[in-house]
Amino acid sequence: MGNPLFDLTGRRALITGSSQGIGLALARGLADAGAEIVLNGRDGAKLEAAAAALPGARTLAFDVTDHSSVRAAVDAFERDVGAIDILVNNAGMQHRTPLQDFPPEMFEKLLQTNVASVFHVGQAVARHMIARGHGRIINIASVQTLLARPGIAPYTATKGAVGNLTKGMATDWGPLGLNCNAIAPGYFDTPLNAALVADETFSAWLANRTPARRWGKVEELQGACVFLASDAASFVNGHTLFVDGGITACL
Repeated sequence: MGNPLFDLTGRRALITGSSQGIGLALARGLADAGAEIVLNGRDGAKLEAAAAALPGARTLAFDVTDHSSVRAAVDAFERDVGAIDILVNNAGMQHRTPLQDFPPEMFEKLLQTNVASVFHVGQAVARHMIARGHGRIINIASVQTLLARPGIAPYTATKGAVGNLTKGMATDWGPLGLNCNAIAPGYFDTPLNAALVADETFSAWLANRTPARRWGKVEELQGACVFLASDAASFVNGHTLFVDGGITACL
């Protein structure tokens, strides 16, 4: 029998951007710990395919960058289905261009997808959690919350904002019963990083730069997510947990 501190039976988790990659892996990890899963994305067909591979999972399609749509979807779900006990703000995007050439429209899109979505979904779900006096919010940050690399300055700015918004959530909502934390993944083999994974030069640099000497596997993020969602993390608030193979620990 597993440790009851990590048991999520009877709790429901909404994971944004969870039709593939890290989001879907986190959904699987939470499901394995006993949580009921609600998958979110904009591509209905992709979302349904992901849900079909995760027994018992529900879907809730909405655009995380549209405040009114987020609010309407969350409120309707809470009214018609039930409580969202755990929120994982995972939706995000990347765009790589030297800063001097970075298109302003892509900068705005990064801000909306990576930062505004955390505010929109976080606020919509938190309002219900506050009424119950309990809830877990887990935002997906990045090693770029702490460090920068060439060509992704706006992305780095957005992930720094996610780290500080997490602290703000904990500060405002901690006294109301919520635990708000973040996971900062290192370099993981995901669709978002497909071009980098295929780049032999970059992969060689990464292996040399990371103490673990390899790309991360998305399943290696599941334990951190289950921990922060569970009673084991009852006194953890406003923290960013780096799961990065040690890359932020060394020069």
